[in-house]
Amino acid sequence: MAMDDMYGSSDEEYYNGGYDDDEYEDDYDRAPEPEYDDDLTCGKAPSCRVIRKESLLAAQKEDLQRIVDLLSLKEHHARTLLIHYQWDADKVFAIFVERGKEKLYAEAGISIEEKDEDPASDPSTEYTCEICFEDFPDEQTTLMECKHRFCNDCWTEYFIVKINDGKSRRITCMAQKCKAICDEGKIRDLVTTKDPDLVEKFDRFILESYIEDNKRVKWCPSVPHCGNAIRVEDDEYCEVECACGKQFCFNCLCDLHSPCSCIMWDLWMKKCDDEAPTVSWMSEKTKHCPKCHKIVEKDGGCNLVTCICGQPFCWLCGEATGLEHTWNSIKGHTCGRYKEGHSKNEDSVEDYWRLTHYYRRYKAHIDSMKIEASESRQKLLDKVRTLEAKDFQVKDFSWAMNGFNRLALSRRVVACSYPFAYYYFGDLFADEISKEEREIKQNLFEVQQQQLETNIERLSMFLEEPFANYAEDKLVETRMKIITLSTVTDDLCKNLYECIDNDLLVPLQQATHTIVRYRSKGVEKASEL
Repeated sequence: MAMDDMYGSSDEEYYNGGYDDDEYEDDYDRAPEPEYDDDLTCGKAPSCRVIRKESLLAAQKEDLQRIVDLLSLKEHHARTLLIHYQWDADKVFAIFVERGKEKLYAEAGISIEEKDEDPASDPSTEYTCEICFEDFPDEQTTLMECKHRFCNDCWTEYFIVKINDGKSRRITCMAQKCKAICDEGKIRDLVTTKDPDLVEKFDRFILESYIEDNKRVKWCPSVPHCGNAIRVEDDEYCEVECACGKQFCFNCLCDLHSPCSCIMWDLWMKKCDDEAPTVSWMSEKTKHCPKCHKIVEKDGGCNLVTCICGQPFCWLCGEATGLEHTWNSIKGHTCGRYKEGHSKNEDSVEDYWRLTHYYRRYKAHIDSMKIEASESRQKLLDKVRTLEAKDFQVKDFSWAMNGFNRLALSRRVVACSYPFAYYYFGDLFADEISKEEREIKQNLFEVQQQQLETNIERLSMFLEEPFANYAEDKLVETRMKIITLSTVTDDLCKNLYECIDNDLLVPLQQATHTIVRYRSKGVEKASEL
């Protein structure tokens, strides 16, 4: 595929004045900026930690201790509070301040009695269990903090059923209409007498509630599962990297997809699963003639094709063109932007053109990203090793891998910007955006998108050059271009995110579409707890 046509540019245009080099002349002459400086990050990056199986208890204890210290509670009461409020300690503090301790405890099912131990009683006293209606001496019954007493056998059977049903985290009292949470210590003591192995299951459920019920902690979605969990301290809309190397969106646990929102990405994945095979085959094999609308099948390598009606058109975008062209471009034609009106016969034809337009460009960047990760990276490492063996004054060649990392990050950003555009400028927000407003916003977005695409291809081009064989003066020149393009590409990524977040999403009434903040450093690696 002629990628130059897709992005509305070519290397020939670039070197022959198709782009204004003066625009970046000062950039090439200035001192290179640090490639991954903190100042380049747009917004505060959320800190995150890896929780391994052996550190899970310590992580839970850390949050428990905060509540214990603040409210002077026993640990099991603190755990009951945190489980009820999904391990959100800040929410517990807020409710405590706003509504008071008594309301806080009542909503979580904690008895507000100051005295927790069983009251002194005569050992000879017998109690009637209101479950089995048998009489039992004091030592064969258990009193919970809510002051309800039943026989140990009934309590034990009740707890066993709850644990086996997976309801260990919040086992309420057996008494009718009582919502108090049972003391986990008493649960453990009673169940141990009958089924010690089940106590281990109970303890595991209690421990894992820190992950299962906690919106700030989620299991790593790696396959096979690495056994790690990730805890974020601030914004749950973030992209993280587990210690196992898996990178994912913390909010939806899908692969990285910013600047596309989680909802849009879910729709796009379903769309790709349902229609991608057909779209791919139709995109590769056939196109509709822009003049007579007949299906045209491509049987050669050139992207300028001619229908049997005599109309020449671009194979990549389907636009009518002239016949004059080169290997790199068709004269007077670019096709990086999506344009409506490929076919006015039916809405379904227009829908097909929209989907193929965005899907093809998304897929092209994803394929390029895979090739660059598997093949180009190794070639680049080989070139760096060759340079390190030479007796040059320049000894630091980290700029090459920094440029490659910038390319990989930016390639993913621009790839995922196409699913965003497909839904944002489609029917998803038709009720909130007028046609005129949509056209203005689409033009603004596509200008940002095309600038980013153009510079990504420039950066890719310079990284693929055989600079390991260059003389030192030419190598220095190439180095400066790669460093500058890395910085320019980073700025353009940040601009695209700001355009999407501030100009496109913020004015909408729907608050469900939130995108991850742009991080110049890339995906944050979770640190050890």
